[in-house]
Amino acid sequence: MEKINNVTEFIFLGLSQNPEVEEVCLVLFSFFYAVILLGNLTIMLTVCMGNLLKSPMYFFLNFLSFVDICYSSIIVPKMIVDLLAKNKTISYAGCMLQLFGVHFLGCTEIFILTVMAYDRYVAICKPLHYMTIMDQKTCSKMLLGTWIGGFIHSIIQVALVVQLPFCGPNEIDHYFCDVHPVLKLACTDTYIVGIFVTANSGTISLGSFAILLFSYVFILHWLRNHSAEGRRKALSSCISHIIVVILFFGHFIFIYTRPATTFPMDKMIAVFYTIGTPLLNPLIYTLRNAEVKNAMRKLWSKKLVSDDRR
Repeated sequence: MEKINNVTEFIFLGLSQNPEVEEVCLVLFSFFYAVILLGNLTIMLTVCMGNLLKSPMYFFLNFLSFVDICYSSIIVPKMIVDLLAKNKTISYAGCMLQLFGVHFLGCTEIFILTVMAYDRYVAICKPLHYMTIMDQKTCSKMLLGTWIGGFIHSIIQVALVVQLPFCGPNEIDHYFCDVHPVLKLACTDTYIVGIFVTANSGTISLGSFAILLFSYVFILHWLRNHSAEGRRKALSSCISHIIVVILFFGHFIFIYTRPATTFPMDKMIAVFYTIGTPLLNPLIYTLRNAEVKNAMRKLWSKKLVSDDRR
């Protein structure tokens, strides 16, 4: 069947059609986006200038912050502009690009979190071989693999959507272009496409979560014969990562591992993993991680001393 595509733009329905609610959202999300940028840039600056890039954990944390900035920047600025606009429109090409970016960076973040869990497993369970296993070359290859994996995943998602015909309805019941809301507008049966979309996202989400779970099961098993002090020190380096994983994967799995259907609560859940997680990541890692806090203190102390000398 020949593809028919009469749709040149889509209209977002947004989080709410109530002007008063939109005004509150405008203030809140503008503030949250500023905190996301400030928090993640602070971590990147601390890691780079604090000479922490040689440590695999902070090497990956640096790029996690970078991905968080990019991920939120694909969604939040457009969302803020739409809260000010009467018509919340996006071109067809813009929608496909946003869909690609959301899945590319979201999947990359999943893989980075998985690699960080493996890093903690090696650091705790094989401490004598840690720097040999997780050398700079290996870390760089693993990081490259996260980007390639994210790219392949997003290309598949976009390829499944762009081959569909869109010939009439163009109102997306969401505040950004995502696969399930867009599939609802296609002028054909999307059951098979929906299965492939769910299988693609579900395999990555559940597979990565299983690896993360097994990593921490092994860590806990390894620590059971250690002293209480040893367990405390080891777990203190993992707890931040565990919190981030639970916050991110819980909502992500709920959205992307079920059949291609949408629920009214999906938009609110999406707010959490598109805005909440990039917002909380810097706070969690800085509040729970003594080394990051110490590096920040040293960095700002040096800055204050240099300013005083001027």
